[in-house]
Amino acid sequence: MTTERLPAPKPPAAVAAALAVLPDAPGVYLLSDSSGAVIYVGKAARLTQRVRSYWQAGAIPGAHRIRDAIDQVATIDWTVTDSPSEALLLESRLVKRHLPRYNVRLRDDRSYPYIRVTNEPYPRVERTRRIVRDGSHYFGPYTTPGAVNAAMSTIRRLFAFRTCDLQTAPEQRAIERPCLLFHLKRCQGPCTGEVTVADYRQELIGVEHLLAGRTRPAIAALRERMERASDGEAFEDAARLRDAIGALEQTFEAQRVPTSGRPDEDVLGLARRGGAAAIACFQVRDSALVGREVHRLEAGEASDAEVLAAFIGQHYARAGDVPPSVATAVPVDDADLAALLATARPGGMEFRVPLRGDRVRLLRLAERNAEERLIRGAAEEDADRARADAALAALVNALKLDAPPARIECADVSTIQGAFTVSSLVVAIDGQPTPKEYRRFKIKEVDQQDDFAAHREALRRRFARATRAGERAGQAEEEAWGRPDLLVIDGGRGQVSAAAAELDAAGVEVTLIGLAKEREEIWVRGATSPINLPATDPGLRLLQRLRDEAHRFAIGYHRTLRSRAATESRLDAIRGLGPARRKALLRRFGSAAGVAAAPLDEIAALPGIGPALATRILEELGAGGR
Repeated sequence: MTTERLPAPKPPAAVAAALAVLPDAPGVYLLSDSSGAVIYVGKAARLTQRVRSYWQAGAIPGAHRIRDAIDQVATIDWTVTDSPSEALLLESRLVKRHLPRYNVRLRDDRSYPYIRVTNEPYPRVERTRRIVRDGSHYFGPYTTPGAVNAAMSTIRRLFAFRTCDLQTAPEQRAIERPCLLFHLKRCQGPCTGEVTVADYRQELIGVEHLLAGRTRPAIAALRERMERASDGEAFEDAARLRDAIGALEQTFEAQRVPTSGRPDEDVLGLARRGGAAAIACFQVRDSALVGREVHRLEAGEASDAEVLAAFIGQHYARAGDVPPSVATAVPVDDADLAALLATARPGGMEFRVPLRGDRVRLLRLAERNAEERLIRGAAEEDADRARADAALAALVNALKLDAPPARIECADVSTIQGAFTVSSLVVAIDGQPTPKEYRRFKIKEVDQQDDFAAHREALRRRFARATRAGERAGQAEEEAWGRPDLLVIDGGRGQVSAAAAELDAAGVEVTLIGLAKEREEIWVRGATSPINLPATDPGLRLLQRLRDEAHRFAIGYHRTLRSRAATESRLDAIRGLGPARRKALLRRFGSAAGVAAAPLDEIAALPGIGPALATRILEELGAGGR
């Protein structure tokens, strides 16, 4: 039986010109349609080979969704990266930004928490949501903050390490006395020179083994510590370590899986329902099942192999621990993906399909977990949709609206006696909060406590932006501010009147209400008395949730501005003193006052400073007479 093959499609002139100059380098490419919308984002170890392959003859129908829809592509853009691993990360960010129609996307794609072991003489162990390629070791991503907290609690109980931000030099004192954690035996006291770099790093080896799921090496590190404590007659410490070893050994035995498969491997179980998909990732390390995570995806009509390949690329691009092998139920035959992941893990990653034995049973268990997550997610979405529909129907009835408000916006103002005044705007679409539509404004024209004026400025800028976006039809989705069907102001009759005046001046017609906090009264524009709804009314509860979310969003921005102002230094205003030099000065002398008190030659000796800049620094700080 002969397999049908597709003929070579004829590219438009703009596409043909782009194909002729594609660089032979790793990177990310964006395929856009005639309206300018990005319909597919891809990554490649060699852009020339991957992108040109879409316009070659011989493809199998259905093998790749974008190949079947290639006639929709009007333009190609690309970004060259320094390495294939950077291409993986960039693709993940661009998919999240553009939401392309033909990409498989993680539904829970957000900033995941990690645990970082920093790259310092005395490394810190800390939580983070950002991966910085600075030589630090990252473990995760963890699907919930609770999982991070549990991991941190475990390693704190078993190992002694620092979590502070003190700048420590090998075997030198940074402070006079160690903190309470040293006395509780939770830190070895590198800040006071209590431990050598070699001994401290030996402790961190056990931390990293345990975070990576390698329990046996972690137990070996603890046993070595126990023996040292016993030899030093620290019998209480030795007994505590003995108990910790026993607990870890029991946990390891409970987590062990049959060893007919690879000792280090991720097992990916896929389940699908319509356009929704879920992948359960079972992490096997040192022949023990150390982690189980389930991720939901928007898969559309993609094949199972495409869904798995997209997940592998997005997930392992940001993973702190990349296994040597991944087991799936269907083959993942993607040479570009394998090449890209080879830089994320020395030796590369093997894709394999187990056909018999214990790994097949583990794969089926992962698939059942993925199916259960889909069932639970569908039930949760149905419940959310039912609640949202009931709330919108209640608002139609209470406010005498012609139709349920598809887009609701709620505005709030935060200030302290007129300082750092900000306004927030949160959005609900079809009754569901939509964080990607949230906006915030730093109020520029109001320098005193005046909520009415702050609301007017924020609304003026918000609707001016909507008008400009409407005039530039075809811009990216995130730049287009749609008009709300219902605008909610945090406040009562006065705030509503001020907002109404601004809307009239801008020529904007929109249903406007205010929600007053004290009695939860709803003030409709132009009304002489409020609407009072029962506390259990679903429409009122939706408005309250949006009002509280707007308040939270405004407070967060307000705190950011206050914190930024509080940490500004007199060094910031000195010409020629950039961020790296300021950081070096503060690390060496502690503060602007410390710099001002320092000798000229010590300042000049820092890298990048020199005598001329050191003299200017002291003059700007009022210490130039020394």
